[in-house]
Amino acid sequence: MKTASTFGLAISMLMASSTGAVWAASLVQVSLWDKGANTEMATGLAYAAPSLDIAKATMGMKVLPDAVKAGKVTFNVKNDSEDTVHEMIVMFLANPGKPLPYIDAENRVDEDKAGDKGEVSELDPGKSGSLTVDLKAGKYLLICNVPGHYGAGMWTEFTVDP
Repeated sequence: MKTASTFGLAISMLMASSTGAVWAASLVQVSLWDKGANTEMATGLAYAAPSLDIAKATMGMKVLPDAVKAGKVTFNVKNDSEDTVHEMIVMFLANPGKPLPYIDAENRVDEDKAGDKGEVSELDPGKSGSLTVDLKAGKYLLICNVPGHYGAGMWTEFTVDP
């Protein structure tokens, strides 16, 4: 009799844990990188810039996976730089392929106008942070908005599928 009740309890726990997995957030790993503080920062590499050659970027982001299903998404972000502070901001692209609104005097994206969905703020070199947000289907851009970094190529496209 104990075996039957133990078996029933095990089945109940297994069903409860598998149900929980359906509701778990998608997990995305983000690495923030650069070629070092002594490297001259590239310019003109903002998303949708004319004649964009991202191979010239002196800093950037690696993201895995680069697409998830709509719903809760957790971004685990690590600043892999040895000497530079970086951040990661999730921006919804209302018009994919068009430049984000930019504040030239501050050398950064206008986060309020661009569709900021959340961020992992300034991470010191070697530090990590995380962000969980509920995202609808569409195109997004992950950016670092520390002055000059976005224009140096520190962004990556991200897709949320229905």
